[in-house]
Amino acid sequence: MAMNTGGRLVAGSHNRNEFVLINADEIGRIKSVHELSGQTCQICGDEVEITVDGELFVACNECAFPVCRTCYEYERKEGTQCCPQCKTRYKRIKGSPRVEGDEDEDDVDDLEHEFDYGDIEASGFTQSAGAVTSGHGGLAGSAKTSKQDPSAQGLEIPLLTYGEEDAEIAYNQNAIIVPPFASHGNGTHPTPPGTTAPLHPRPMVPEKDIALYGYGSVAWKDRMEEWKKRQNDKLQVVKHQGNNDGGEFDGSELDTDLPMMDEGRQPLSRKLPIASSKINPYRMIILLRLVVLGLFFHYRILNPVPDAYGLWMTSVICEIWFAVSWILDQFPKWYPIERETYLDRLSLRYEKEGKPSELADIDVFVSTVDPMKEPPLITANTVLSILAVDYPVDKVACYVSDDGAAMLTFEALSETSEFARKWVPFCKKFNIEPRAPEWYFSQKMDYLKNKVHPAFVRERREMKREYEEFKVRINRLVAMAEKVPEDGWTMQDGTPWPGNNVRDHPGMIQVFLGHDGVRDIEGNELPRLVYVSREKRPGFEHHKKAGAMNALIRVSAVLSNAPYLLNVDCDHYINNSKALREAMCFMMDPTSGKKVCYVQFPQRFDGIDRHDRYSNRNVVFFDINMKGLDGLQGPIYVGTGCVFRRQALYGYDAPAKKKPPSKTCNCWPKWCCLCCGSRKNKRSKTKKDKKKSKHREASKQIHALETIEEGIEETNIVARPPLSQEKLEKKFGQSPVFVSSTLLENGGIPKTVSSPSLLKEAIHVISCGYEDKTEWGKEVGWIYGSVTEDILTGFKMHCHGWRSVYCMPKRPAFKGSAPINLSDRLHQVLRWALGSVEIFLSKHCPIWYGYGGGLKWLERFSYINSVVYPWTSLPLLVYCTLPAICLLTGKFIVPEISNYASIIFMALFISIAATGVLEMQWGGVPIDDWWRNEQFWVIGGVSSHLFALFQGLLKVLAGVSTNFTVTSKGGDDGEFAELYIFKWTSLLIPPTTLLIINIVGVVVGIADAVNNGYDSWGPLFGKLFFAIWVIMHLYPFLKGLTGKQDRVPTVIVIWSILLASILTLVWVRVNPFISREGPILEICGLNCDD
Repeated sequence: MAMNTGGRLVAGSHNRNEFVLINADEIGRIKSVHELSGQTCQICGDEVEITVDGELFVACNECAFPVCRTCYEYERKEGTQCCPQCKTRYKRIKGSPRVEGDEDEDDVDDLEHEFDYGDIEASGFTQSAGAVTSGHGGLAGSAKTSKQDPSAQGLEIPLLTYGEEDAEIAYNQNAIIVPPFASHGNGTHPTPPGTTAPLHPRPMVPEKDIALYGYGSVAWKDRMEEWKKRQNDKLQVVKHQGNNDGGEFDGSELDTDLPMMDEGRQPLSRKLPIASSKINPYRMIILLRLVVLGLFFHYRILNPVPDAYGLWMTSVICEIWFAVSWILDQFPKWYPIERETYLDRLSLRYEKEGKPSELADIDVFVSTVDPMKEPPLITANTVLSILAVDYPVDKVACYVSDDGAAMLTFEALSETSEFARKWVPFCKKFNIEPRAPEWYFSQKMDYLKNKVHPAFVRERREMKREYEEFKVRINRLVAMAEKVPEDGWTMQDGTPWPGNNVRDHPGMIQVFLGHDGVRDIEGNELPRLVYVSREKRPGFEHHKKAGAMNALIRVSAVLSNAPYLLNVDCDHYINNSKALREAMCFMMDPTSGKKVCYVQFPQRFDGIDRHDRYSNRNVVFFDINMKGLDGLQGPIYVGTGCVFRRQALYGYDAPAKKKPPSKTCNCWPKWCCLCCGSRKNKRSKTKKDKKKSKHREASKQIHALETIEEGIEETNIVARPPLSQEKLEKKFGQSPVFVSSTLLENGGIPKTVSSPSLLKEAIHVISCGYEDKTEWGKEVGWIYGSVTEDILTGFKMHCHGWRSVYCMPKRPAFKGSAPINLSDRLHQVLRWALGSVEIFLSKHCPIWYGYGGGLKWLERFSYINSVVYPWTSLPLLVYCTLPAICLLTGKFIVPEISNYASIIFMALFISIAATGVLEMQWGGVPIDDWWRNEQFWVIGGVSSHLFALFQGLLKVLAGVSTNFTVTSKGGDDGEFAELYIFKWTSLLIPPTTLLIINIVGVVVGIADAVNNGYDSWGPLFGKLFFAIWVIMHLYPFLKGLTGKQDRVPTVIVIWSILLASILTLVWVRVNPFISREGPILEICGLNCDD
């Protein structure tokens, strides 16, 4: 098919899928080959020769980068085998020797030169290359000059790279950097003595007017000058960092550093795989444990217990369930990794001296409900830590969601905004950590350490006095709020407080900080602080925390529209002021950040006793499980301490990369090319696979204009198809301002819109009926359908192809408070388990949802485990009851153990212990935390998980809704005083009953062995081990029952004794000490009649 080009120049590349039609009115006359032969090799400086066919030698058919045949053949033999400019692999040219990986080309038949390297060695290139240096527009010097230089003799050939240092270059090796448009020595080694002057770039047709080329993707002089200016600016940053003595900069300091990419262009983070000495034995033990499990079940199934068939069958079913649960939990930890961030590179890239910061805006969400259960002082500390964060103040906005519409919260925020005018400049002036005043002033440390500022002591003492006064004002508000007037609260002007009726009130928005005129005491700008309480009306479903977070998404999109969001609970303050920068190292990384939907930080807690009796820290989950998930598709979202990409919350798919074409022609189907490939394709594919492990980017395309302008590699992201306005409104709701904001990937709001109009629109998007007939809670925002909306929201993002990142800075990013009381802890675990049951019974269950999307298999295993674990409570409860039954009945779940069986059992126990030890080793978890986690897994399994299972079934199947208790966040009557407070709950009954019946079983078993003699002790040991295993796991629960007063509450004793008595009576009915036929009488040999 012919195409009319109108006499215009057509250029392109099939392999790169490029097509360029240059709009030139007149094509310049092509001169003869001899006139064009003046082109200079950009590596050695020699002229590019003419081939035997009378044509100019062209090494690369893709970009025609000027390279002579000598340099071309050397690069193919000893170098990277790629073009320095476009990174395309050099093809073999007729007359050149063959190298490994060459194609089998039919048109090259000069077999006599196939392995002829003599010309290269005879040409003296080895000696000349050592003297090659860089200059303006390329490398200076020539082969002839270097031959005459005796100092060049014996020098090694430098490795050729293009604009960056190759990852394979050793530290002590020389490298020649060939920038695409080099300036005077920028980014290169200084010119050694004895070389010629730099060569100037020469166009192919110098007399041609540039205007004749028309408009296209080629960057001409004005664009290139702008790009080079930016490169010089970046170089100035490097000079500024390296020149600390105040003297003039002569370039000698950067002799060895200039060839490398400057810090601002290097990756902002990197993966740190677990050492092979730790992870390889761990994987071997996992596989060995699988083999042992197979042998164990082979023995258990083929060796039933005839006189206790029911017990045997029950135990085998439970053990099979435990094995499946272990597999779901274990294999997502197969590829654990750690990560490291580079905050200095982030600053070099996005915070240039003398220019406004280019860091992205971040909206921070803080959620609270009931100020009587979530003390306002704790919420105030969280807000203060956000306002004082180490981030540009004009790029941070804090939104506080008050879902209880409490005037106490409103007034406390007003006081907090006033105190922030003093607290924020103090934090930034002296760079203190943490920046939550309650925890900063309560630190038991030398606060003068590393603080040599003469005014620090005085100002710290004054600030502490200010904070104590602030606490008095907050506590006075709390005391006043305990007695609510009959007519409700009123504002200062006499108008009623809109939130007097918690279930029926309008939406409220108040901007405390961030508007014009409000600055700190030093006159500096402060981050924005916004109070939000969404509208609530009877008859509407408000979806608890998930609905509140979605309202914040819409409000923030209208008022600030930052591209990234951070959500924290009201009791989780920022402990590391650089936490936002840590997250931006992943989100704003130009190479991998586009596919990251959120950055999850681990949860760390204050106020937990040293022994962590109820495993409140969850160290095993955060330091082992989450590291394993980070090596797959990323950690799950845990509800707080997470930085989101706003576009990911809008339900968009992750950006997909264009796959490079795998064929050189489109005339054959793909399957034919796969089947009929040449031996070259197989060899090159094998070589390509080997190169994947290297940190080289051979596919970088520097010809793209975006690459030149931004200084980053081209990612070939496929753009999303645009949606019509009607579809957008159906998806996001009837708000033109909000809908238009969803189309801005980099955020921002129109500067021409007035603040009153934006506030009016913000009130509209938090109305209770806004989400009707939209995709909010279904595909957009936090997902509804479970009280644990965090798991569901992260799961949906991963199904859309996004990946998440787990960030563990050395200083914990966030810290919070946890319920250390036993009853509160069990209620917290009950809430989590109830949410998992709801997800399991919904359409979003990971067992059957999300196939065909972007969710990886091992990541799916993890999500399945997160919704299946409450069902483990049933077999766990039964299995913990079996030891007592075996001791009371005299039967056992295992027949008489042979030598083979004993080896299998020992191997199983050893493999379980070895797995735990190796996990603790690579995860850095102490054995105390690991053992507490194992104990609370049993305690929570037989109590909270069991109740959550039945509550979830009633809620989903019968429509009976259950409410969970908001766990207590405060209380200070003494250190760890709350640990010993007892609160009655029905969750305590099952584990208490298990404790009593197992203790009774141990006593009965020992008494029976004493009565029956020596032979009965052998079978007793297995049963005792089984029962003691249960008692040891329930020991923290037993300590929680007794409390500090060493007294068990009466109600617990009554219920537990009642249940234990019933079970004991059942045991007596089933199998008492004496047989049903009466006592067995044996002839003793004595005549009693005598």
